[in-house]
Amino acid sequence: MASTPFALGEILYDATLHFTKVTDYGFSMAALLGGQAAPPPAGSQIDVWFEGPVSGSKIKGHMSGIDYLQIRADGQVRLHIHAEITTGDGERIAFFGEGVVRPDPATALLQLRENIALTSSFPSYAWVNTVVGWGQGTVNPATGEIKVKVYTV
Repeated sequence: MASTPFALGEILYDATLHFTKVTDYGFSMAALLGGQAAPPPAGSQIDVWFEGPVSGSKIKGHMSGIDYLQIRADGQVRLHIHAEITTGDGERIAFFGEGVVRPDPATALLQLRENIALTSSFPSYAWVNTVVGWGQGTVNPATGEIKVKVYTV
């Protein structure tokens, strides 16, 4: 089994992403975040498309994808992310992430926590198949900006 080229806890990449489209299914993110409405008893789903640059020592490129947000009746927001990273040399890495967002009581931002897995069959990126990552960052719902740093686990 090939070892990963990263030490435990090393930064895998930094990303600054932006919402490109938001689709709700009868319950808006603005209503939830603005405290104007509680989530429905059955919860709700909001799909958020995003894209932007990814930069790290071994992964540089552009990420685009969708987060299928599940908003539970208790207000907890669960992440279910599918994306792709197109590297600077034109190869692709599949991205899957799960996690949560929660309001930051000191700011208007949301705190983001995610676990990620990467997959690629391109020989120069096959090493990502053994990498598990943990990300933390913020989401600014007013501007649609997501900032996240992902570390190896």
